Formats: sequence, C-alpha cells, structure tokens
Amino acid sequence: MAAKRNSAATDAPETLPVPTEGTALALDPRLSKRVESVIPKKRHEALKWFGWGYNDSQFYGQDGIICFRGEKYPLGGCELPSFTKWVEDKFEMKVDQTKPFPQLPKSYPRPVDNAPFLRELKGSTKVDFSLEGIDRLVRCHGQTLNDIYSLWHHKFRRIPDVVVWPRCHDEVVQLVRLAHKHNVMLLPYGGGTSVSGAITCPQNERRMICVLDTSQMNRLLWLNKDNLTVCFESGIVGQDLERVLREKGLTVGHEPDSYEFSTLGGWVATRASGMKKNVYGNIEDLVVRVRMVTPSGTLERECSAPRVSCGPDFNHMILGSEGTLGVITEVVLKVRPLPSVRRYGSLAFPNFEQGVLFMREVARRRCQPASVRLMDNEQFMFGQALKPEKSWWSSFVDGLKQRYVTAWKGIDLNEICAATLLFEGVEKEVQRQEALIYEIAAKFKGFPAGGQNGERGYVLTFVIAYIRDFALWQGIVAESFETSVPWDRCSLLCRSVKQKVVSECQKRSITFYTISCRVTQTYDAGACIYFYFGFRCLDVANPVELFEAIEHSARDEILSCGGSLSHHHGVGKVRSHWYRSAVTDTGSALYSATKKHLDPKNIFALGNLLPEEKEDAQPKTEGALLSASTTPPKAKL
Repeated sequence: MAAKRNSAATDAPETLPVPTEGTALALDPRLSKRVESVIPKKRHEALKWFGWGYNDSQFYGQDGIICFRGEKYPLGGCELPSFTKWVEDKFEMKVDQTKPFPQLPKSYPRPVDNAPFLRELKGSTKVDFSLEGIDRLVRCHGQTLNDIYSLWHHKFRRIPDVVVWPRCHDEVVQLVRLAHKHNVMLLPYGGGTSVSGAITCPQNERRMICVLDTSQMNRLLWLNKDNLTVCFESGIVGQDLERVLREKGLTVGHEPDSYEFSTLGGWVATRASGMKKNVYGNIEDLVVRVRMVTPSGTLERECSAPRVSCGPDFNHMILGSEGTLGVITEVVLKVRPLPSVRRYGSLAFPNFEQGVLFMREVARRRCQPASVRLMDNEQFMFGQALKPEKSWWSSFVDGLKQRYVTAWKGIDLNEICAATLLFEGVEKEVQRQEALIYEIAAKFKGFPAGGQNGERGYVLTFVIAYIRDFALWQGIVAESFETSVPWDRCSLLCRSVKQKVVSECQKRSITFYTISCRVTQTYDAGACIYFYFGFRCLDVANPVELFEAIEHSARDEILSCGGSLSHHHGVGKVRSHWYRSAVTDTGSALYSATKKHLDPKNIFALGNLLPEEKEDAQPKTEGALLSASTTPPKAKL
C-alpha cells in the first residue's frame, strides 16, 4: 500500500529537545528534524494534476478489461474481469479505452496583480514563491466531483495568482501581516484532499489570491517520550508523520482514507476522523495544543497539561475552522507505542439490519477493535468484484465457500453484508477482543469470513478514490457523502436516504445508477454512515449539476432523519447552505463575531461554513479579471 519512501533526513542529533512549560510550541529550529516527504514541492511531478493520487497509479482499460497500474497498491498490475462485468451489468456500458485523458490547458488565467504586495514579498521576505500557471492550477481546487470535472473541462475562470512556500511559523507570521497590509486574500493549502469545496478557489474573489502552501513546514520539532507527546509542523503529510514516528517505535494512529496525501494541519482544520479512532481517538482527542497565525495575532494555549479548566477551549475554535480564521502552523499531539500485534478479520451477516444490531451491541459494550466497518450488500458485491482474476483452484475454493454460505447457512447473496475488522494491541489483548467480537457476531447470525478478506477490505479503502476518476473518464459521475446519526435512527436513515436517491433518479429518468452505504465508525450514542452514489451520464448535458441536485435532496433527507451535516468531511462550500440552521442563528453570529475579530479584513475569504454574500459587481470574463484593481473593495463576511 505504501509508497517507496526515502528515510527521514535530519539536521539534528537523534535526541530531540524536550519542551518546558512557558515556551512556544517550537524550539530552536536547528535542533528539529526535517522530514523528506514522499510528495515533492512541485506536486504535479508525483501527483495527478487532474485527479486523485499518484501519477503512476490509475484504473485503465485494456482489450475491454479494466486493469489497475501502480506498484504502491496490492492491485497494481492486475486485470479485473469481475469488476469489468460489474460495471457492464450495473451501467450497461463497455469500457472505451480510446477516450482521451484530460490535457493541461494551453494557457492559464492571467493573475490579478497586486504590485505592492509582490514587491514587498520579493524584497523583505525570504519566502519562496511562484507565479507559474501549473503551480497555481494544481492548488486551485480540492477533490470534489465538481472540482475534478471543472479541471477536466477547463472551467476554472479564477485560480490563485501566486503560490508561496513558508518554511516555519515566523515566515507565516510575515506573510499574514503582509497580506493583511495589502488586502491580499490568503488560501491555506495542505494536501489538497478536501471533498467539501473548502479549498476550492473562490471564483468571485476580486483581490489577488495567494495560496500559502504548507508543504515545506513538515519538521518534527520535538518529541517527549515520557509524556508521549510530539510537536510537528502542520504541513507534514500523514504517511510521512507515521513513518518518522514508527522509526521511534511510536504512532499517532490517525488514519483517514486520505492518509497518504492529507496533512496534519488539514486534519485539525476539518475536525478529521480516522479508521482507527476506536483505539486512538479522533483528531480532537489527539490534539494537545495548536498554534494558529491570524491577522490579529497568534492564537495558542500556553499550557501542555493533559486537561485544563480555564474558560472555553480555544483549541476547539481552531478545530473545524476550515482555513477561515488563520493558518495552523504547529500541533502538539499524543502518541502511543506501536502495537506488537496487528491482525485483520471479517464477518458475514445475513442482512444489513443484523449487521447494524451487531455494531450497536459492540458499541454498547465498548469493545470495539481498532476498526470495525459494516458494508451493505451493494458495497459487499462491489468489493467482491474488485478481486483480481483467480486461478482455477482459487475459483473452485470460492465456489465451495459460496455453497457453504447459500446452501448450509441459508443466506441470500442478494441480502448478505460484511464487516471488516482490524485488531491492534498485545497478543493476549487481541485474542480476547477477537473471541468477544466473534461471540457477539454469532448472536446476530454473523460468522467469521477470514482475515484475508478483512485485510483486502481495509486496504481497498486507499484504492477506491481512484475509481471516481476512472468512472468520470468512462461517463459515470460518482462521489461519496457522509453523516453521523443516533443509533435508534441508523437503519432508518440508511433506508430512507437510499430510497430518496432512487426516487430522485427515477424522477429524472436516470436508469443506470448505484447507491450504497457503510457504517464506518461507532460511538456510545451513534455511528458514522458513508454513502456512495453514482450514475451513467453519457446522455446528460450537465451531469455535475444533476448529481449535486440529487445529493442536495439526499442531504435534506439525512437531516430530516436526525443525521448530522457532516461527521468528518467538514462543511466547506458544499454544505454551507445548511450551516446556519445546523448551529442556529446565535451560533452562526458567534462564529461571525470571532471571524471579524481575528480577521477584520476577511483576507481568509474562502467562503466556508457561512457562505459569502454576493457583491453587486463581479468579474464576468478574463478581461475583467485582468483589469481588477490591486485594492478592490473589502470582501463581505
């Protein structure tokens, strides 16, 4: 699964400094450890400019069969005839390998010029910057369907005007002061994996837009093994962070689906959740202290004690702020010793309802393994289809297993669902957990389905994102959306949302589509639910608009069933329509007041959470953009 990685380079001795009370988060930079990242400064040299993931990893068609290339993943080099048949049956279409992949535009929107800002950037700072079109284009978007579709069809009329790469907290302070002084919009950019539109370049912004890329801020600043705490700069990528800690026998344990590419700062800014949150916690459970630079000054808590009671916790003001209040520069996290045992498992249930009851009982008894995720029948069959072509003997064994399930267990393959399991800890603890989980499963007619299936299901998570781009290439629009919901409404919400999507598709004469769900995280009071939805759009004029209209209806259904606006993707621009009602007018007014105090000129004008009010006059054409004033009217909150 992991990329080929270089070992971490170091500018310091192996023994890192230990923080003392009353100091800033960062100590002497000469004593820190800089990490050589798997992602270069020029992102497009390793990552796709037009979609998800590495340049050398993708689904493609060959002789009418869907294949996958990419040595970083177990599916690399595999032909997928079962997946090909699944696509043909579900969408009634053959793989067209002659379709061209998108090409870089021949020209880029010319940047809005703010000469005083650029002059001072060049003269009084040592910050690297770029005005190159490709550097600006790859940082104008996140990973929503709308973002990728707009890239493929060259629909972005506004992209950032300059990219800067600060190397430390102090350089961020310089940049924020400079942008505030010259009324330049700042767009904090980490891994670029947002699926909420949070980092999508505001298309109506008239000021110069400066992307502040945090990738060069990826040092391990200090490690305290006695306290099991560590301080990293915010730009470090998830897989780099874990690699460095594993070399020291430690882990943070935060593993979101985007772990390969997302950054620590992005996790904090979106209140992220990982697949192993049952053992290690969500990001808000892992964070001890955060440092964020705002136009009004640096916001941070001085004390690193495990818990404090001194008024509202300002960490939680930063968590989930989605780049609208400032730039997160440094984060102190809890770490844990690496588990000595890591083991996978899986379970099969006769239907989804029995699986949900199992998940509820596991949560009630607080005996969750590191990860337990329940797939409905549609996702289960989809996962089975993604298995590579097998030998005659393997196919024969699979046939026997299927006979066992259908004939002897009496399970309908059109109803069966599965759960993947990951256990981490010491051997005796893992054995105890396994015995208890399988005992609970049996009460709900579940039975073990093997560790290999569990590992495949877990690792497959990192490959699924590549399917969205392949589908778009073939004429299918697809994307995921998520929520959290109380236990007593979990099954109802799953049924209702799927029925709503089916109804909306029928209303719009969409014949070929798929809608499925999985329960991915469990809590005492409820669970997180992920939905996957896609439809064939070969004969649709505006497929993304149609998709978003159906998803909008699905979100209304989620809210009416008692679900949340988001569990971990955040609000961004995609869900800002519902934010005010989700937090009440009083709550949105409190957020606005905080925003105005910390960012009085609204230079962090991403338009996330509360949507920006539209101005009377907005640029309509590239010509209008080119003539934009260097000091336009202040954007409204």
